Amino acid sequence: MSTTIRSARPGDWPALTELYNHYVLKTSITFDVEPYTVETRRPWFEQFAETGRYRLHVAERDGQIAGYAASSRFRPKRAYDTSVETSIYLQPDCHGQGIGTLLYTALFESLRGEDIHRALGGITLPNAASIALHRRFGFESTGVLHEVGRKLDRYWDVEWFEKAL
Repeated sequence: MSTTIRSARPGDWPALTELYNHYVLKTSITFDVEPYTVETRRPWFEQFAETGRYRLHVAERDGQIAGYAASSRFRPKRAYDTSVETSIYLQPDCHGQGIGTLLYTALFESLRGEDIHRALGGITLPNAASIALHRRFGFESTGVLHEVGRKLDRYWDVEWFEKAL
């Protein structure tokens, strides 16, 4: 099965929303607790472009979305503009197949030359696969925030990682 990595298009929004909603409803990976519609997710999609700091790449297999990787605004205050938060989500049956590596490779290649100083990622613990992926791409742990999110009837820790760009 071949995998194609490309920039996301508006036609991908329904599949990307469905993929993200799986993690919203069934996991602690994201701290969103209410599922999105394409319309309520629209502001998130509209931040991305073909150039600049904020990008959204999708992995496509046999015409289906297998996952996505994004770089988005870290925080809204202007002094944070040269920092981006990265995220990556895969279809549940696509883990362990190298798709995350393909997505992050494409994402970081597309960000090369942009005015970005740091990439940051927060990972809900435990998540050995995500930690391994981030370390493979040069991210280093900056520390753990303990019990900062409550979801699925428990509190979760988040480990933060950063990568110099």
